[in-house]
Amino acid sequence: MIASAYESAAQFLLAARNRGTPGPRIPEEYRPPTIPDALAIQSRIAQLVGQPIGGYKCSVPSEPRPVALAPIFAPAIYRDSPCPAPGSGGGVRAEPEIAFVLARDLPARDRPYGEDEVRAAIKEARFVLEILGSRYADLPSVSYPEHLADSLQNQALFVGPALAPPWDARLQAFPITVRTPEGIFATRDGKHPDIHPLRGLYWLANYLAEHGTPLRAGMIVTTGSYCGVVDVPLDKLLTFGFGDLGSLAVTFVRK
Repeated sequence: MIASAYESAAQFLLAARNRGTPGPRIPEEYRPPTIPDALAIQSRIAQLVGQPIGGYKCSVPSEPRPVALAPIFAPAIYRDSPCPAPGSGGGVRAEPEIAFVLARDLPARDRPYGEDEVRAAIKEARFVLEILGSRYADLPSVSYPEHLADSLQNQALFVGPALAPPWDARLQAFPITVRTPEGIFATRDGKHPDIHPLRGLYWLANYLAEHGTPLRAGMIVTTGSYCGVVDVPLDKLLTFGFGDLGSLAVTFVRK
């Protein structure tokens, strides 16, 4: 792809973001065919949005997803309830996850960071909900590079309480329970898609350091849903239970 195609694709997705409702795919002549093309578009969108990056979503690379990361802009990271939910419709698509807040920078250097070094840079782990919302209406037709260019459907992140230490012992699997004031709304068998949520952070820390945009103190990184998407209602108190590790409570309202 040439620079003008990156610009056209980025402007198209930025307009979709500003519109707030899903729409058509990127026009065929601007669609990213490769991962580097998608990342270039993603980077240009971040420049156009002009907001500080407050964190990232990521997952461990796999054959169909050789690079899986997207920035989360600081204004889209919420910590108070009621939480505004971008998008349209009568509900919210939420993914229960565990995220990590960094205590210090992990700058570029001439050797990779070891797992112990990345672990030592973590300030705390928190219960979070990633709020999803693609800019594309016909998701099954969209290629992975197009999803990557669109920040992997990220809309926002709601940050809940910190896990009690030692928090890293039992993060592979646990039940997810969603309750409303009327009772149990949903239950799921929770299992982290990458076995342990720290694995994605280890990969991301080295990937970003190598590519010149390192993780910084205060950023938050979320690394995958324990049970995929849970469709939940607006305007209702929701309590997400993460096994016996703890819970977060939130009411979503339309932004």
